[in-house]
Amino acid sequence: MVKLVIPTFHYKDAHAALDFLENAFGFERHAVYEGEDGIVEHAELKAAGGWIMLDSSRPDSPYDIGRQSVYVVITTDVDLHCERARHAGAEVFREPEDQDYGGRDYSCRDPEGNIWSFGTYAPGQ
Repeated sequence: MVKLVIPTFHYKDAHAALDFLENAFGFERHAVYEGEDGIVEHAELKAAGGWIMLDSSRPDSPYDIGRQSVYVVITTDVDLHCERARHAGAEVFREPEDQDYGGRDYSCRDPEGNIWSFGTYAPGQ
């Protein structure tokens, strides 16, 4: 039985990504483990109801498959969340909009091209 799903990202500049994810989306830094060369070997960020993990990209890693996409359910005002993300440097490519299936959401890219969608629709609820 699955207990928890944790999206994991690989960034060329993991230190900058940590700052961006905190400032743009409101994640909280929980743990950061660096190698001797200063690269991020593993980092954990938390938000109410979930976690994400990230590390520095490595060309020899089978997990470093390129850009990712994730949907995050939020309880805050979607429009305000979008403006926070935009102000922090996110490229908003789909403005906040109400969906026919319920909820309101928007989508943006982080500085390394990963797609983040944030909205109020929560499947099964």
